Amino acid sequence: MHELFPEIEPFRTHSLRVSELHTLYIEECGNPKGIPVLFLHGGPGGGLSARHRRFFDPQKFHIILFDQRGSGRSTPYAELQENTTQDLIADIEKIRQMFHYKNWIVFGGSWGSTLALSYAISHPDRVRYMILRGIFLCRPDEIRWFYQHGAHWLFPDAYEDYVSVIPEQERHDLLTAFYQRLTSNDAETVRKSALAWSLWEGSALKLIPDDSTKADFNKIATALARIECHYFVHKCFFPTENWILENAQSIFFTIFLLFWYTVGTMSYVR
Repeated sequence: MHELFPEIEPFRTHSLRVSELHTLYIEECGNPKGIPVLFLHGGPGGGLSARHRRFFDPQKFHIILFDQRGSGRSTPYAELQENTTQDLIADIEKIRQMFHYKNWIVFGGSWGSTLALSYAISHPDRVRYMILRGIFLCRPDEIRWFYQHGAHWLFPDAYEDYVSVIPEQERHDLLTAFYQRLTSNDAETVRKSALAWSLWEGSALKLIPDDSTKADFNKIATALARIECHYFVHKCFFPTENWILENAQSIFFTIFLLFWYTVGTMSYVR
């Protein structure tokens, strides 16, 4: 595998108020006169890490990154109100307009690829290219395979820990059971459920176990679990179950898709 570019710090950060409730954290790295590229993190709810800045040549690209609603340093943290796919698409447009770019490159993996495709379908003239990896279309079958029945055959020990916080009589519908607990008014219930959800995801992220990955997921457990479950219970707020593929023809002839599959990973880079 190729090495990532060297570590880099933002040369400017912003707070962008996108609604009465939500304010986004945005950072700029690399060359302010370079080719604009927008990084979309995973989750939803995953937030940014310093590693995300290192996918791009800082001499050539103006690298723009932001924590999506409720994630990372955006506020309010782990907030579910006014947090839908359509809201995030609108936020991306507000960020583009803030930088006065006619169009830009959009980069995303897993949920980031979902959001990139959704944005491109909604605004095809605003996307020069997309760089996508670990593509996730947020279809019910995909969500069911990971969070209910399918992935448990690959990671049985981790799955036992995942479902341990849910009574057996509720395990036929784990999404609903977790959603009830992750939206509870009891902080301890939210904490335990969020840790179980996030540790399962961190454990099943790679075929070879990686304790550092699980530790990273622990740090973002509350936002990741609450926001992911919120989106998945609501079918990612798409009008139909296969919305992306049903509308993909609108971008086939205007956008070049580069699919990048990372060896040894099952889904996304956080």
